[in-house]
Amino acid sequence: MGATLSGDPAGHYRELSHWLSTLDEPLTPRPALPGDAVADVVIVGAGYTGLWTAYHLARADPALRIIVLEKEIAGYGASGRNGGWCSALFPTSLTGLARRHGRDAAVAMQRALHDTVREVGRVVAAEGIDCDWADGGTVTLARTGPQLVRARAAVDEARAFGFGAEHLALLDTGEATARCAAEGVRGGTYTPHCAAVHPAKLVRGLARAVERLGVTIHERTTVTAIRAGSAVTAAGTVRAPVVVRATEGYTPALPGQRRTVAPVYSLMVATEPLPAETWARIGLAQRETFSDHRHVIIYGQRTADGRLAFGGRGAPYHFGSRVSPGYDREPRVFAALRRTLGELFPVLGRDVPVTHTWGGPLGVARDWAASVGFDRASGLAWAGGYVGDGVGSSNLAGRTLADLIRGERTELTTLPWVNHRSRRWEPEPLRWLAVNTALRVMTTADTTEMRTNRPSRRATTLSRLLGN
Repeated sequence: MGATLSGDPAGHYRELSHWLSTLDEPLTPRPALPGDAVADVVIVGAGYTGLWTAYHLARADPALRIIVLEKEIAGYGASGRNGGWCSALFPTSLTGLARRHGRDAAVAMQRALHDTVREVGRVVAAEGIDCDWADGGTVTLARTGPQLVRARAAVDEARAFGFGAEHLALLDTGEATARCAAEGVRGGTYTPHCAAVHPAKLVRGLARAVERLGVTIHERTTVTAIRAGSAVTAAGTVRAPVVVRATEGYTPALPGQRRTVAPVYSLMVATEPLPAETWARIGLAQRETFSDHRHVIIYGQRTADGRLAFGGRGAPYHFGSRVSPGYDREPRVFAALRRTLGELFPVLGRDVPVTHTWGGPLGVARDWAASVGFDRASGLAWAGGYVGDGVGSSNLAGRTLADLIRGERTELTTLPWVNHRSRRWEPEPLRWLAVNTALRVMTTADTTEMRTNRPSRRATTLSRLLGN
């Protein structure tokens, strides 16, 4: 893992991810909440969702007294550990959104997500946040017959909703290989609506930006309860007419929230910086983010310092929605990620040169639907359930919450995810059985499809059951 900077008393935070280990700044926590306080808005969680909400509220109304409370440090959770895709991805498909909310609402949601990638880039430039931003788009490869069928289906769905090749293009073998020369490529898809970023630089830079706007951030401050009108901590209570829950995969630790989302772990590895001749054979010349059309998600990027940062699902869900630092380490999953990298890019050799391994939880709602909302009667607001697609959509959530809280009716406040209420997850042991069975079905489906070159019926059935 990453080395500790001299004089950094909080060097253990650097061990949480490659991204945090490469920050050129001390990770000394900001002062904790000193006692009771009063604010106009109190936000629980200093990740992307909480900080984007604070940023847009403070920009819209500089007179607001905004306090952000964070259990560890800004970027401790998924915001400092993710794959670095600022994308227009959303966990619910266009077809699924249209089924629930109508075609026009689905189109509006997708267009808002496209705009969000540009909006994040605009703020990054305006605030001088050096986060290795690269507008390379995403190439999603097809390496089997069933994956190629899914690639074509994704493009057909986009066309059915009015999105042309400028939004999602079908690639033939040569076009896909020109972008990412993985082994056995048969084709794929490409969208320009994604930027590769250094996620920890983004979240830490965003924290400094909100402080410049007058927002107060208290770190090492554990919120033990969220109530109408207050956020309670051991050090004191922050009273505010608006309380925002922005806790994503850590939400089940709050009283009454155990079954709101399931914290599912995603793990990553990073290689050593690769030589130019290796990159010439791999591609990703525009720093495209990359994946393929398998069922169990994989994701990667070429970092600004020439590494492959690569991750995927596969870690088990833990009984009772438990979250623990020990769950960040699953040697079996890390070994599988290394094998997959070697299969994708044989140029890396049999022993893929990995220097960093890490992981963390993301939030999954029962219906796989991210949501953002505000109950004006209680003053309680929330956003999350991104299923790993939160780097971009958290910005959209922050802008939407800022409008909702200020009582503004805008195009954002009428999007279909606003005030959507997902049903609660089943109690244990049903939750444990359901999540881990679904993971096993999809993992087996990928193995079977690779071996037989035929689509998995069980995977198709499960995807339909999930609303996609």
